[in-house]
Amino acid sequence: MTRTLVLTVDRDDDLGKKTSIRGPVVGRRQVLTSALKLGIADPEESDTNAILGALSQFDKLVESKAEGDEVQVAILTGDEKVGVRSDRAIAAQLEEVVSAFQPDQALLVTDGAEDESVLPIIQSQVRVDHVEKVIVKQSKGIEGTYYYIVKALEDEKWRSRIMIPVGAVMAIFGLGIMLPNEIGGVVIGALPLVLGLYIFSKGAGIESTVNRVIQEMRENADAAMFSSLLWTATLFSAIFAVAEGWRAFGSYDAPGASSVMWLNVIHSSLAWTVIAFLTSTAGFMLLRLKRGSFSGSLIVLSVFGMVVYSFLNSALDIAIRVLDGEAYTFSVNTILADLADPIIWVVVLWTVTTIVRSLKARQVQSERYWGI
Repeated sequence: MTRTLVLTVDRDDDLGKKTSIRGPVVGRRQVLTSALKLGIADPEESDTNAILGALSQFDKLVESKAEGDEVQVAILTGDEKVGVRSDRAIAAQLEEVVSAFQPDQALLVTDGAEDESVLPIIQSQVRVDHVEKVIVKQSKGIEGTYYYIVKALEDEKWRSRIMIPVGAVMAIFGLGIMLPNEIGGVVIGALPLVLGLYIFSKGAGIESTVNRVIQEMRENADAAMFSSLLWTATLFSAIFAVAEGWRAFGSYDAPGASSVMWLNVIHSSLAWTVIAFLTSTAGFMLLRLKRGSFSGSLIVLSVFGMVVYSFLNSALDIAIRVLDGEAYTFSVNTILADLADPIIWVVVLWTVTTIVRSLKARQVQSERYWGI
């Protein structure tokens, strides 16, 4: 006896948004009812065709199955906020269906690449023998192409992906043409820089980190307000660091001393850089405190940042004095006096690390959450 499960996935939960039907939807009658309700609510919804495609596959398997074989059809729904939340919802619903039906194999019917992205989640719980993509047939002329473009611009998800980048590029290009030659050239020249940074952020995964921070801010509105103030302070601190470094660069007139000049630039902007680091870390602390997932590692990280800053500050100060020709005595007393602040911060780091570790151990032993 072989048990076959026909699945279709609605990752962005259009079914729930438009018909208030929550997944998982199991059984031919329930799935057909869902398809009809979704088709009536939005006749242009492509998920309707995917559901009907799953029903078609289900009927074919029922007709050709051997005696004793069983076939079942189900719809898995995700969440409006596509990402970790939707994939977790799909995984939980799949586990429920698998535990109830115990399939030996599965067929996945989708309407596009977005729903196909959950294939690894499905394969982690059941063997997938076939994936079918349902594509709605439309006219291939200019009118059909225009229809697709208009519908994409009306969809909120695609509108933000298409119109914002195109609008930003056109605005920067137009501004560069309107401004005087030198300034306009800089603005137009900045266009590939901005695009390059955007592509880099996509490739390095920075965009997902920013989206996760924004999501945390939405879920924790109270802490988000104060975190936004701290991150605003981070932004201004970064600007001040650049401005202070630029001021030090412009005010240094000694010829033939480029090493000293660059050390002065770094030394001048170092304090503001550390302030930016500390305020951004404090912003994350507030969000995690609100969510109840605060980690003592953030405190350790902040103190470690102060250790690095104190050592760099002292080392740069000594290097600048030596390179400027000032007499410096490399004795134990002199070095200890100059490294007094770094040594103090090392002691503070050791103390904080010890306290955090002891609280974690105490939390594990008592099974009580101490916020660390």
